Amino acid sequence: MPQSPAPVFETADEISSEASVVVILQTALTGFGPRAAAFDAEMGGILSRACSDPAALIESGSCIDLIAPQSVSTKRVVILALGKAEAVTTLSLARAGGLLAAHLEGKGECAPTLVLDPIAGVDLPGAEILARVALGMRLRRYRFDMRNRRQGAGADRTLRVKLVGARGPDLTAALARINAIADGVEYARTLVNLPPNHLHPDNFHDHLEPLREAGIDIEMLDAAQLKELGMNALLAVGSGSARPPRVAVLRYRGKGAPAQPLAFVGKGVCFDSGGLCIKGGAQMFDMKADMGGAAAVVGLLIALARQGSPVHIVGVLGIAENMPSGTALKPRDIITTASGQTVEVFDTDAEGRLLLADCLHYAATRFNPLVIVDLATLTYSVTRGLGSIFAGLFSTDDAIASQMIAAGETVGERFWRLPLDRAYDEGLQSPFADLRHHAKDMEDGDAPYAAAFLRHFTEDRPWVHLDIASKELTDTDRPLGRQGATAFGVQMLEEWVQVTRNMS
Repeated sequence: MPQSPAPVFETADEISSEASVVVILQTALTGFGPRAAAFDAEMGGILSRACSDPAALIESGSCIDLIAPQSVSTKRVVILALGKAEAVTTLSLARAGGLLAAHLEGKGECAPTLVLDPIAGVDLPGAEILARVALGMRLRRYRFDMRNRRQGAGADRTLRVKLVGARGPDLTAALARINAIADGVEYARTLVNLPPNHLHPDNFHDHLEPLREAGIDIEMLDAAQLKELGMNALLAVGSGSARPPRVAVLRYRGKGAPAQPLAFVGKGVCFDSGGLCIKGGAQMFDMKADMGGAAAVVGLLIALARQGSPVHIVGVLGIAENMPSGTALKPRDIITTASGQTVEVFDTDAEGRLLLADCLHYAATRFNPLVIVDLATLTYSVTRGLGSIFAGLFSTDDAIASQMIAAGETVGERFWRLPLDRAYDEGLQSPFADLRHHAKDMEDGDAPYAAAFLRHFTEDRPWVHLDIASKELTDTDRPLGRQGATAFGVQMLEEWVQVTRNMS
């Protein structure tokens, strides 16, 4: 897989005389702790002079770069601002770590020593502070690159970070969690970044090997099995492609996990041309990423399994290509879904809800889940309604919706709850079938109609629908990642699973 090697985090009691770059983690106006104060004295007061301006450390993630005097073995010192102590959060720490990684990489530095002293006014243990900064560094360092010829090709670019200021089981546990999260995020990003000739229904199973290595069971259902299960909606979505659709069933049960699982359903359309209702060229350009929901489910399972979380998770991925051909799904087709309900098709570019209909029914009836969560890059309208800040969340359960929104705020993956009301069913009435698959005017707030349609296939289980359209890719570098795939949803769901597990 063309992605960066995972960084190596090591712990130490004190700053090594061999450290080439020392990074001091510092909040605004709190003064130096004992390690930083001793290091400042060794350097002749350079640190304290650099921080004498009250505004120097206000902006979290800003870096003050200093050249060490000849009397000190360290070549460079960077003061990483964490902002005001009362405003420090796990998210602000991760973002600061990401900005630090970008700052160091711009200068070719791959072996920093991070130094943390006790920080007054910060309501987080030292182990969590160091781990969250390390998480930000990992996420920002991720790189997807398929070039065979590039500057520095073949060089070891592994990030090696020494963490000073916290040791013991707390730091070990915190690092185990953030490394597992980063593993999941990075792999989900890679799946989305892969071009459509490298990831498609015929070879999707080959890209699931990291799940097997993490102890996750994988079952692949081929087109013949889907036909036996009555998954005609999913089969119809993939009927125009030379590569038949499939379903991947992923199962992880940690030690001591309950019998009843949480089910996560992911839309895995590896390329969406729109089918016979073909997209324009500009709309089609990023459609390799229409499997961002499935990638997020894969990333979530990796994140939970690699930290040995005692949870029971089922993932159901509907995998297909939506292509135009003589065998493709047509407007006004009527399909009998796996649930037995018939659906009249209109716009073949609204294929995601057809795929999810069969997968939701399958997850509900086969696994008896405690909750079903689906993720899908589903509608343009959710982007028009919420812009670039929020993704859409629909739910039949108020408590779960509130928990997920809070989890998203914690990790920086923000959701806004949208209406799920029976009144929307009126727009889904067909004179010839049980349902029409979208409202008559798709430009008139389609996202709630899509959610209303999907609810008919959840078998009345507690259910959350996450419409993450436009969140799967970014065209600019951000603190926690470069341009390209974001793996949006992995961190929020990992946080939600862990928080709710600890509440039960």
